[in-house]
Formats: sequence, structure tokens, C-alpha cells
Amino acid sequence: MTLAAGNLSQSSPMIDPFGRHVSYLRVSVTDRCDFRCVYCMSEDMNFLPKQDLLTLEELDRLCSVFIEKGVKKLRITGGEPLVRRDIMKLFKSLSKHLGGPLEELTLTTNGSQLDKYATELADCGVKRINVSLDTLDPIKFRTITRWGNLDKVLGGISAAQKAGIAVKINAVALKGVNDGEVEAMVQWAHDGGMDITFIEVMPMGDIEPDRFDQYWPLSHLRSQLQSRYTLDEIEYRTGGPARYVRAKETGGRIGFITPLTHNFCESCNRVRITCTGTLYMCLGQDDAADLRAPLRASSNNILLSDAIDRAILRKPKGHDFLIERNSSRPSVARHMSVTGG
Repeated sequence: MTLAAGNLSQSSPMIDPFGRHVSYLRVSVTDRCDFRCVYCMSEDMNFLPKQDLLTLEELDRLCSVFIEKGVKKLRITGGEPLVRRDIMKLFKSLSKHLGGPLEELTLTTNGSQLDKYATELADCGVKRINVSLDTLDPIKFRTITRWGNLDKVLGGISAAQKAGIAVKINAVALKGVNDGEVEAMVQWAHDGGMDITFIEVMPMGDIEPDRFDQYWPLSHLRSQLQSRYTLDEIEYRTGGPARYVRAKETGGRIGFITPLTHNFCESCNRVRITCTGTLYMCLGQDDAADLRAPLRASSNNILLSDAIDRAILRKPKGHDFLIERNSSRPSVARHMSVTGG
């Protein structure tokens, strides 16, 4: 199978109503995952029928149009992106944009398939990845992921590093679960040459645990880290919402993503596409645009480009995330795995 971008139309840069240049695209290639993390999914998930997903050729064409319209950073997400059949064909095709308008091709993964794909990813120009890992305790890991194997993930991280890929750890802060080991996780990550970013629970999708019971403000986590580490503010940015400090004792970087205690929307340059071709202009809003219909309506991409332009003009200033005790409804009904983070 050969992927092709199709005929690209002439496009204008994507500027939202607040003057922000959209240059970062996150694309979910599947809603499926081989884990069932307690803050992300229900254990008994109903996934989309496979025929509802965009084909790899359609995903390639869609990404290519966004790149022509000014996207410089492209992150492949899921669910778990590496469980999508033939996914490396998409990476190989998208890699042709590197060295041109596209500055970075990367992905977020749970690490379960990295041992299998690390070398191929490196060959496609992937230079750094994010691995979601919330604990170094095998029993807790199994409890959080329900289905995961910690040793397999750690082996995948090692394989990625051996292939020359820089790894950043993403850890969701979970009250009563990993709040007793964040200092150890920082030490482990920095000893392994990895940055680590902590993320607040986001109120997306109906899940079995109460969101309020999971929620641990990163202001509290940061105070806990300061009992062991000297945290110096730095200007380092990766294009995402994380704000970084450097731990003086280790020399490593620690990131904080705080959608609830500190809204990170003022400089948002991101949009997200689901595996069905739905464009979400904001992770924390329900407004969306269907790109599948214009994608399939014509091969010249004019309708598609126009649909993208109209959607970007609806990008909101920020999200409406809120977590309340005894609230039976999430701020956003869709699960995180649908949008891809």
C-alpha cells in the first residue's frame, strides 16, 4: 500500500480569532487501546466500528493539508496509536514532510508496543516521544491500567532510547495512588536521562471512579517535590502546554500541565483530529467540525481547506474544565481516548 497526499490546494495560515497561529496538530489514529487506565476509560469500553475510522491514506492526506496550512509539529496519538494495523506505513509517508515545512513528527504512547516499533520510528525521523507512565510500582501499574504490564513498558522505553529516541515521561497525578512516589519517579526519570511531566486529571468521559477522588492539584504536588528538590524556573518549552522547572539536584527538567489550577490556554496553538475525521478546536469544549465529508467529497482539497479555515475561526479562547465533588457529569462527555489528549 502506498500513501499519497493528493493534490494540495493553496492555503492561508491558520490564525484563530485571538491571533494565535495554529501550528501544532494532534491526530488520533484509533480510539482503541490495550490498556484501560482508570482516569481515561471505562473498563468495558465500546469502541468505534473499524469501518468508521479514516483510512491510513485519508489520515495521510488530511495531515498533509494541515502541514501545507502551517502545521510544524505533528503528534500521532490514540487510544494507543501503535495498536493501529499497519501504522508504520503512515509514519513512513508523513516522514517525507520532515526537512521541509514539518519540523517534528512525534507520538504519545503507553509504551506497550515500543519494543516492536522503536527502530522503525527512529528510521522515520521520530526523535522524541512521550510515554504515559503513572507509577513504577508493578501492582499499582496493573491497578491503574487494569491490563498493563510494567516490565513490558520499561523494556519499550529502553528500546526507544537505544534507537536514539529521546523519551519524556507523562504522569497523571492521582490522589491516593501515586502521590507517595513522585519524588522517586523524578529521580528515576532524571537518572535515565528523561524529562518528566505531571498532569492534572481532566474531567473527560464517564468513568467508574469519582473524578474528585482522583484529583490532586499540581500545586500540592509541586510543594511536595520542593521538600526534596530545588526547583528553578526555566524558559524551556516544547510547543505544548507544559511549564518546566529544573531540579537543581539532578539537573533534569520537570513539567507541569495544569488545566484546572492554572489555565494554560492563553498561548494555545493546538487543534486535534479524531480517528473519524472530527476536528476539535479545543480539548475542553464540545464544538467540532466534520472534516471527513469534505475530505471524501473531492480529491483537490479545496473543500477540505475551506472547512478547516471555517473551523479555526471558531477556536475558543479557552476550555471550561471543572471538577466538583459529587458531580455526576464530566465537563466533556467524550473520553480522552476519543480525542487523543
